[in-house]
Amino acid sequence: MPLTQNDFAAIGLSLQLASLTTLLLLLLGTPLAWWLAHSRRRWSKRLVSALVALPLVLPPTVLGFYLLVLLGPHGWIGQLTQSLGLGTLTFSFSGLLIGAALCSLPFVVQPLQNAFEAIGRAPLEAAATLRASPLDSFFTVVVPLARPGFLTAATLSFAHTLGEFGVVLMIGGNIPGKTQVVAIQIYNHVEGMHYAQAHWLAGGMLLFSFLILLLLYAGRQNRQGWS
Repeated sequence: MPLTQNDFAAIGLSLQLASLTTLLLLLLGTPLAWWLAHSRRRWSKRLVSALVALPLVLPPTVLGFYLLVLLGPHGWIGQLTQSLGLGTLTFSFSGLLIGAALCSLPFVVQPLQNAFEAIGRAPLEAAATLRASPLDSFFTVVVPLARPGFLTAATLSFAHTLGEFGVVLMIGGNIPGKTQVVAIQIYNHVEGMHYAQAHWLAGGMLLFSFLILLLLYAGRQNRQGWS
C-alpha cells in the first residue's frame, strides 16, 4: 500500500476530529434544535435558523477566514484566550474543532429539529399527566422517539467533518501530525504529482462516504417498512 506515515497520521487525526466534532455538536445542537422545534418567537426562530444554515451556502473559505480573524492574535476571541494564558487557537487542533463544529452545525441541528417537530406535543403532555418532569420526559420519551434523527445527525456530522477542507485549511494550515487532515493530505499529494497516494486516500474517502450514506438510507427504509 503506497501510503506514507503522514498519510496514516492524517487519517487518525481526521477520525479524531470527526468523532469529537460529532460529540460536541450532539451536546450543543440538541438543545438548540429543541428550541427551534418549539419556539413560538417567529422572527427569533427565523434568524437563528438562518444562522445555523449559513454554512450550507457560505463558501468554507469565507467562514474559515472570519474564524481566522476572530481566533487570531488580533481578534477578540484570540485576545481573550491570550489573556487567559491559552495562546491563540489558530493552527491548533482546538481551532480545527471549533471550525469543524461551526461548519457541520446544520447537519446536526436540522435533522434533530425535524425529528422533534415530528414527535409533536402529545407524548410530552401524556408524560406530564403521569407527573414526569420535563427533563425526565425528554430522556425517557423524546430521545427514544427521536433516535432516527440522532442517528442521522451523528452520521452526517461525522461524514461531513471527515471530508472538510476549506475551513480546516484556513484555521489550521497544513501542519503534519497536528492539523493535517486527510482532505489536505490529498491536496498535498495532487500538488506534488503523487497520484498513487492521492488515489488511495481519495478512493478510501469515497468508499467510506458511500457506505455510510448507504447504511443510513437502508436503515431509514427499514424503519419506514416496520412502521
